[in-house]
Amino acid sequence: MPDPRVSNLAKLLVEYSVSIRKGDEVLIRAGIDALPLVRELYREIVSRGGYPHLEINDGVLQEAFYRYATDDVLKHLSPIDEYIMEHVNATISIVSNNHTKPLIGIEPGKLRMRQAASAKLTEIFMRRQSTGDLRWTVSIYPTYALAQEAGMGPIEYEDFAYRACMVDKEDPVAEWRKQAENQEAVIKLLSKIDELRVVAGETDLTLKVGGRTWINDDGKHNMPGGEVFSAPVEDAVDGVVKFDYPAVWRGIEVEGVRFKFRRGEVVEVSAEKGEEKLKEIIRTDDGAKRLGEVAFGLNYNITRGTKQILFDEKIGGTMHMALGAAYPETGGKNKSAIHWDFVLDLKKGKVYGDGDLIYENGRFLL
Repeated sequence: MPDPRVSNLAKLLVEYSVSIRKGDEVLIRAGIDALPLVRELYREIVSRGGYPHLEINDGVLQEAFYRYATDDVLKHLSPIDEYIMEHVNATISIVSNNHTKPLIGIEPGKLRMRQAASAKLTEIFMRRQSTGDLRWTVSIYPTYALAQEAGMGPIEYEDFAYRACMVDKEDPVAEWRKQAENQEAVIKLLSKIDELRVVAGETDLTLKVGGRTWINDDGKHNMPGGEVFSAPVEDAVDGVVKFDYPAVWRGIEVEGVRFKFRRGEVVEVSAEKGEEKLKEIIRTDDGAKRLGEVAFGLNYNITRGTKQILFDEKIGGTMHMALGAAYPETGGKNKSAIHWDFVLDLKKGKVYGDGDLIYENGRFLL
């Protein structure tokens, strides 16, 4: 018998997050270690009349692709991948790494080349999900590798992950609906604001958000959910921000990241770890130098960093910003082959909305 929390998670994803219906073509992306969850997802999908397709990956396959692929292969966009992205009704992606940094030894130039080649897939995804034509969610299955990366034991990490998703509760769907209501109150406040000023430690940053739409991440697209996000006006970000948590993207880990913005563009970059690789990725394209997302973490079941952005961007009492592609439904216009999130701790910070204090010590002043 599977862990009942695994069964609860599968049901929550299929029923609540992507609402699988009869006739739906459903793509499941998962690592080998997530097989117990994949089995439960299959059961839930087919019982609702959906048709599952499975894409399995692991760290060795990822490394082998980049290590041995010629430039022609790296630049190739498969028409099969394009067809799938255009035609599936729903995708369920499960973070389930058996190695958390399989690409650590890969030259950043190869990653940049592949990201540029895959830009069309990103554009298709952004377009279809913005219109509601593609339903999608990303969740997590606790593996030993993820537990080790987070600095936790396997049992401790399991409890942490399932608590964050609230599948340890008697009625997870009811809990997420309650979370949605709380976050809607935050959106109501933020939607009236033209300019945000963020002050915390070395950070003093202003962002224009007037006219942009705030989105409620209540566990539909991310499980765990627990954030509200939007996109700043592309040429209206000014000041300095110093991020507190490590950020990992495609196996590249950076720490102590500091950006200086002028009229929306990064004009100075530094990092205590991984600075050269960070600068290389930011050179991917023009959009990689601008913010595509600004968001607040509101999941107070998540209380610590894990080096896994699915959790870290939701930490209650934080804010995160992403360089690169904006989500079209926010009204953001920035386009890029990358979308890299960086997390700022606001438990001792303040946020002002049009000059008024609206957030202090990790909480909105509602």
